[in-house]
Amino acid sequence: MWRIVLVPVLLPALTVPAAVPPVSAAAQAAVAPKKVLVEYWKQGGFAGLNDHVIVYGNGCVRLSRRTGPTVDKCLTGKEERKLRTYLKSLKLGRSEGNPPGADFLKYTLVYKKHSVSRYTLPPSWQPVVQHLDKIMVKYWAPD
Repeated sequence: MWRIVLVPVLLPALTVPAAVPPVSAAAQAAVAPKKVLVEYWKQGGFAGLNDHVIVYGNGCVRLSRRTGPTVDKCLTGKEERKLRTYLKSLKLGRSEGNPPGADFLKYTLVYKKHSVSRYTLPPSWQPVVQHLDKIMVKYWAPD
């Protein structure tokens, strides 16, 4: 008789799934989509460059070139602050048309969801591009 009374009472307790442990903030950050701060390409020229830098809002970067691996690194605090300072003065403007001739470098910046390509660097672009080029040289290295 006690089995008839206890089974209906205990059965729901036995079938309730165990509590799921909370996910750590680090694990959530790893799964959460990364917000892009700025994206930069340098393409063309005699060497056939195709350098690509993505800087995420968390201060980490993804670097790639025409040949070799894609490299993920994180900037130092100073590098990130300097970049953000340069970006505050950035005026994207409009894209330039293809210049006549060959062997030109094409610079493309994507910032605040606007993408602009240039063959000559306006004054507000120069510090941003130079800084991103330094980051590429410092952190991208094939293993």
